[in-house]
This record gives sequence, C-alpha cells and structure tokens, in this order.
Amino acid sequence: MKKIKILLCGLSIACILTGCGQTVELTEEENEIITEYAVGLLLKYDKYYSNHLVDLADYEEETAEPEPEEVLPEESPDMEEDVIVDTPVVDMAEEEQQASTIEEFYNIEGIAFQYAGYELRDEYPEIAEDSETLAFAMEATDGMKLLVLKFQAVSQNGVETELNMMNYGTKVRVSVNGESPKSALSTMLLNDLQTFHGSVGPEGPVELAAVIEVPDGTNVESLSIVLRSDSDSATLTLQ
Repeated sequence: MKKIKILLCGLSIACILTGCGQTVELTEEENEIITEYAVGLLLKYDKYYSNHLVDLADYEEETAEPEPEEVLPEESPDMEEDVIVDTPVVDMAEEEQQASTIEEFYNIEGIAFQYAGYELRDEYPEIAEDSETLAFAMEATDGMKLLVLKFQAVSQNGVETELNMMNYGTKVRVSVNGESPKSALSTMLLNDLQTFHGSVGPEGPVELAAVIEVPDGTNVESLSIVLRSDSDSATLTLQ
C-alpha cells in the first residue's frame, strides 16, 4: 500500500506540473530537485534500504597492513673508514733452513757423515767363496741392479762414540737423475744406514750403506737422498 501511495503522489505532482495537457517547462535545476524528492520518498518506505552511513575508515585501518619502516644505520662521528694495511707475505720455506748434512739432520754430535760414492752391483756385499764368515748378502732381481750408496761415519773428536741409527726412526729415500725418490731397501746388513748400531772411534771410519734397485743399464748422473722423520724432512744432494 505504501508503494501505491508513493506512486499516486508522484502522478499528482506530474499532473499539477503538466496542468491538463499544458506543457510546463522546467529548468534543469528544478528537474533535479523534483527527481531527488521523488527518489527520497521511494527509498523512505523501502524496508530493504538502510540510510545509515558506514564509516569506511574503520575497515581501512583494520585491513591496511603497516608498511615496514626502513632502518638506517646511525652515523657516528667516531666511525672511521676501513684502512687497508699491506701485510708482507712471509715465505715459510725461506725462513726454515733445511739441514745440509746427515749429522745436522739427525742432530748427532761428535760424528760426521761423508758421502763416499756409489756402486752398481748384482750382489752386495760381495762375499768370497772361501770365506768362513757368515754374513747377509743381497742379490738383485732379474733385469735390475743394486745401487749401493756408501757413506763413512767419522769421529770428529777422536773419542769412541756409540751410534744407534734406529733410535731416530728416520726413513731414507734415494732419487736418481731427478726422478721420484725410492725408499731404501730394508735389509739385515750390519752397516745399513737406517739400522746401524755400533761404535765410531779414532781407529778409523765406519762404512755405512743405503741400497735401492734400479733398472739394469741405468746411467747415474745425479743422486740425492731424502731424510724424513715424524716432524722434519731434508733433501741432500750427493752428486
């Protein structure tokens, strides 16, 4: 019923304005006023319409995510620019002086070791057939030769000194013609440089030896030995 009354009011207004067929010209502003009034009446009696205004600011505050604040480091007048300092590079190999002699490497006092040359042998030591002395001898394998490096242990103070090379736990390797060093053979020779145990005195030098195998026909041009312990190593050029 309310909607019918509203429509009748609107028709009445239109009839009054038209005046039974007589056209009444209205200005644009008057048309807007009449239109707004008619719309207002229609919405006033519409139960589905609510004229309460909603403040959207509350929704914007809830849904809007706060923007992260940019944190800038505080500048301090005491802060200084990084200063690059040139540090000299120290070559440790230059500072560490390698031993130049066998006795220096072993730290043996009163005895000096002298290189006495080498031999290429099929057997070492050579034992005479008529010898009655029992001794250990080494034989080269087929196609190989025994390269025997000889050393002399000499007393420097003329006093008999006990020498036990096994106490030092040093491994001996031999390089021939600049090739990779080979480990000296483990032998039962009484004069093995690695295992000798005896006395060195004023009566004369004691001959010691280090033995490796090389291919038959090897021409020895240069020789060096490498001494290595648990904590140190040294390479000594022999020839």
